[in-house]
Amino acid sequence: MEDVLKGYKYRIYPNEEQKVLLAKSFGCYRLVFNKFLEKKIILYRKEEKTMSHFDGINWVNQNLSVELPFLRECERGIYGFAVQDVIYAYNNFFREIKKGNKDQGFPKFKDKSSPKKYRSGSPSLRADFDRGQVYIPKLKWVDAVLHRKYDGDVRNATISQAPSGKYYIMLCVKTDHEEMEAADGAIGLDLGIKDLMVTSEGVKYNNNKLIRKYEKKMGRLSRSLSRKKKGSSNRYKAKLEIAKLHEKITAARRDNLHKISHEVVKDNHMIFSENLNVKGMVRNKNLAKSISDCSWSELTRQLEYKSEWNNRIYHKVDRFYPSSQLCSSCGYKHEDVKNLKVRIWECPECETEHDRDMNASINVLNQGLKELGVQ
Repeated sequence: MEDVLKGYKYRIYPNEEQKVLLAKSFGCYRLVFNKFLEKKIILYRKEEKTMSHFDGINWVNQNLSVELPFLRECERGIYGFAVQDVIYAYNNFFREIKKGNKDQGFPKFKDKSSPKKYRSGSPSLRADFDRGQVYIPKLKWVDAVLHRKYDGDVRNATISQAPSGKYYIMLCVKTDHEEMEAADGAIGLDLGIKDLMVTSEGVKYNNNKLIRKYEKKMGRLSRSLSRKKKGSSNRYKAKLEIAKLHEKITAARRDNLHKISHEVVKDNHMIFSENLNVKGMVRNKNLAKSISDCSWSELTRQLEYKSEWNNRIYHKVDRFYPSSQLCSSCGYKHEDVKNLKVRIWECPECETEHDRDMNASINVLNQGLKELGVQ
């Protein structure tokens, strides 16, 4: 067993008074974020100086709290997280630029359409599983659906409101993690669209294609929204219906990915996959919707942290390795396989017939072992 940080997300049901305070907290977090970001930009342009996290909190306490006394109505701790988030975004921008990432955008100011959330690090944060409530500073006890118990110390929490209007709290808990039983297998994964994932052992995981599944319903709701008068209650209801459908799709997709990643990590000690350039791939207008529907980035993220938790090895092979074009039997490179319509092909060299995805997953496995020096 070892201590790890885990997130436990619960739906909360604030009363009307608590909803008002939450709305104020979301707004105050956004305001402090924007004010501090503006301060950093002006300071750098005029004096080429920056502000540390400590200096930022002092500036908020000594200046903003005096100029904007209504900030005192909300928990003071959230402003420290607002400062921290600005500094992280700022540092991340310059770090990526130095790496040569020209696509990295400069930190943006938050507006009313930005996600409604704030963080709290108060030591009084806790959940009472017997009462079915969580304690949040300023809001006090809030009703919640505590479907998962945890055993550990709460480090911080993120309180948010989804576009569907639902409220959630994510508790970051330092807790003991019991590792999965040891496994000996090594597996290569080929991520795709027709099948979400094909393994080097021949197992195929279906792509649920949830966006395609709900495409007609989404189109109907969108057309209905376009006919509603701006600012009307009917337009608000129509937007809510669309948000609920998006939330349903996201939840179903994430649940499926968790089941797949759990199974793969449980059964294998060494896991290899492709290092896909998803940002570049979605620029293809013909495949953008299908690629986004797969959510490969979320799948590889889950494989990565679950492997780390359970003493597994997860490795991404070189992005430019032509896994689909190489014959896994003799190594012959068949350029014609670049065409995505080619699903079955025969190697001109050794005459071995290959399933495109199965062959690619075997190549990913062999290349991964080679990169780690195992073979």
